[in-house]
Amino acid sequence: MGGTALSGALWLGLLWAGSGAGGSCQGRCCQGRDAACVGEGWREGGGYGTCYCDAGCRRAGDCCHDHGQACPAIPCVVGEWSHWSGCAEQCHPGLRVRRRYVQQEPKNGGEPCPALEEKAGCLEYLTHQGEDCGHEHVPAFITTSEYGKERKRQAASSLWPSDKEAAGYCVEFRTESLSQHCALETRPYARWMQYLREGHTVCVACQPPAMSTATLRCSGDGHNAHRDKILHWEATGNSQCQGTWRKIRQLEHCSCPLVHSFIFT
Repeated sequence: MGGTALSGALWLGLLWAGSGAGGSCQGRCCQGRDAACVGEGWREGGGYGTCYCDAGCRRAGDCCHDHGQACPAIPCVVGEWSHWSGCAEQCHPGLRVRRRYVQQEPKNGGEPCPALEEKAGCLEYLTHQGEDCGHEHVPAFITTSEYGKERKRQAASSLWPSDKEAAGYCVEFRTESLSQHCALETRPYARWMQYLREGHTVCVACQPPAMSTATLRCSGDGHNAHRDKILHWEATGNSQCQGTWRKIRQLEHCSCPLVHSFIFT
């Protein structure tokens, strides 16, 4: 009986060694799902037979026993976002873009790369020659308040007078109507439009360089408009997302929730 058990153990040991158990995936880690990246040996989850060394074996549950050590999953690594670009066109509503680049491609089923490009609506008020050109736009063009920090950086490097950089104000509006295109917007750079709702109070900040250096006001802010006057707005980045609102009041600082906070562009 003892001899039989010893023979069985010896046979299993030989089978383990003969199957490449010490490194059946060594030197042959394949990307994607590759039927040719196959071996014969013990599997990670137990059992002996056909096993794989490709990046898809983990999802399929048929990796060779040493796949995790021989072919460790390496996630994608990307760099920092670049600064936002300028608008594609001056003096007209358009798009700005920022990018980041892959520093390490994913391997062996590692985490895939995230989006490498983001876009957002914008409107520039200076020509390439430095002339003011965009303050006659009607209706009011708005975008997410998250662009405010970038807007301040651009203002600091523009022709905006240094003694006026701190200027700014906030206008509260109550939305009266909006097109269905706002709620249907799914593009990453324009998802903020989904939060626009009829009857909600929204805050819109007026900041340089959207603020005219001559009037110190933003186009479409409803200055001198009585409270019953219907004013028009449009989301920068999607001309079909537009609507009307009524001005409630002007404040020194905005205090609306982030999803209801915008800036004049």
